[in-house]
Amino acid sequence: MRVSEFDYPLPAELIAQHPAVQRTASRLLHLRSDGGIEDLRFADLPRLVDDRDLLVVNDTRVIKARLAGRKASGGQVEVFVERLLGAREALALIRASHPPPAGSEIVVDGARVSVQGREGELYRVRFSRDIAPVLERHGAVPLPPYIRHAPRDEDAERYQTVYANAPGAVAAPTAGLHFDRDLLGKVEAAGARVARITLHVGFGTFQPVRVDEVEAHRMHAERYAIPEETRSLLNERRVLAVGTTTLRALETCALTGEREGETELFVYPGFQFQVVDRLLTNFHLPKSTLLMLVCAFAGKEKLLAAYRHAVEERYRFFSYGDAMLIER
Repeated sequence: MRVSEFDYPLPAELIAQHPAVQRTASRLLHLRSDGGIEDLRFADLPRLVDDRDLLVVNDTRVIKARLAGRKASGGQVEVFVERLLGAREALALIRASHPPPAGSEIVVDGARVSVQGREGELYRVRFSRDIAPVLERHGAVPLPPYIRHAPRDEDAERYQTVYANAPGAVAAPTAGLHFDRDLLGKVEAAGARVARITLHVGFGTFQPVRVDEVEAHRMHAERYAIPEETRSLLNERRVLAVGTTTLRALETCALTGEREGETELFVYPGFQFQVVDRLLTNFHLPKSTLLMLVCAFAGKEKLLAAYRHAVEERYRFFSYGDAMLIER
């Protein structure tokens, strides 16, 4: 397959720059398995679930991963912490005019960062202080590149799900941003169970696909963990995955038998789903791996037809945009 097959025209003004006034005020496009489409509100979700459903959410918490710094020469640098390896060690992207050599040092607010060496696209770095409090006090929310404003106080709250619990992601599991606690309660009142997994979304979610053939693309590894309680419920109910990250964790577990570890699972048309029956997700970028995943889940022609409908109906796209409920 060619990456160009997963393209669609999108007016720039439909890319949401801010979240809805209230979390549950987003729209919801319901794509049925027969290709039929319903235009709903996200607040309608409780009437679309019942006691057959298991709603599985990703409870990862976004860390304030972006740090502004400077080299010894005075040049500006950005340190984007991708993964914590220990209290003071991490893997990071470093954006600078020239790649920093091993042994060099970067000064950020609150700490010194020594560069240990390269590991692929990332650098292994060591901080002079514990990283977590440095990020919390001096870091910025890692908003996606298509959101044009600098992070604000609003983003620190709204680019985080209400059930975020396990720090470690550098991007939000955005399908979950539409829930508030009241709506989760209504979902449970409708008879559905709510269960959790953790997948720490990595910087690869922002990276474009740089190959022409879909099969040649390789995903970046992301850490996941599935509690035994969640795993035990998967065969008892119809599984509604909240977000592509949740789907990838559940399907990885089904393929490998491992409840925790790292996943590089790349889902594109032809993939055989074993666990997930329904998918709640946002609208994804053209030519992205996430668009390929939802095409695999819904069927490419049905999915792209639904996207054309969403553009015509002026849905809001990407992380702060509206949602879809897709029936496999």
